[in-house]
Amino acid sequence: MEYIGVAEEFTAERVIEKSRFVAYIGRSAGEEQAKAFLAGIRARHPLATHVCYGYIADAAGNLQRFSDDGEPHGTAGLPILGVIKAHALRETSIAVVRYFGGVKLGAGGLTRAYAALASDAVSAARLVRFESCVELNVRVSYADVNAALHFFEENGLHVLRRDFAADACFTVAVRQREADACATEIVGALSGRVTLSEGKRYLHPFPL
Repeated sequence: MEYIGVAEEFTAERVIEKSRFVAYIGRSAGEEQAKAFLAGIRARHPLATHVCYGYIADAAGNLQRFSDDGEPHGTAGLPILGVIKAHALRETSIAVVRYFGGVKLGAGGLTRAYAALASDAVSAARLVRFESCVELNVRVSYADVNAALHFFEENGLHVLRRDFAADACFTVAVRQREADACATEIVGALSGRVTLSEGKRYLHPFPL
C-alpha cells in the first residue's frame, strides 16, 4: 500500500495574539512511535500551557487520534487532524505546543491558530511517497565506479550501501515497477561491465 508521509521531524513557529505556538511534525509508524513522539515533545516543553496533537499512525488511515489537551473541545486536536487528512498523510503525527500569552482567542481563533500551525508544519516538512521498492546490488570494477555513481546521481537513485572489496558494490533502492527498466539502463550505461542482483523488497520513501 503506497502512501504519503514525512521523511523526518520538522518544526514551525508563530506568535498569535501574544501566545507562542510551536508545531512539530514527524513520522509515526504505529501508535507506540506516535506516543513516543508526543512524549518527546512534552519533555522539550515542560512549561507549555497546552500540547495538542493529532496523528494517523498507520498506512491505511484507520488509526487516528487527537487531543485538545485542555483547550475548548474541538478547537485544537480536531483541526490538527483535519490538516493531516487534507494532505492525505499517513503514519504522521503533528503536535502543536502553546504558551499562553494572556489574550484569549475564542473558539474560532483557536481553531484557526491550531490549523494554521499544523499547515505550517506540513509546508516545512519534506514529504515523501512510500512506494514498493526493490534493492538492486550493482557490482562493478573500480575503473567503472565513477560511471556508476554518475548514473545513480543522474537518475536520482538512492545509494543505500557501498562495499569496497575485490570489486565495488553499490546497493540502490529502485521503485519496483521500474526495476527491470532501470537494470537494463545500468547495463547499457556501463557497456555491460556490471553484475546485477536483486535484494530485499519493501516500502521505501521516495521524493514526491
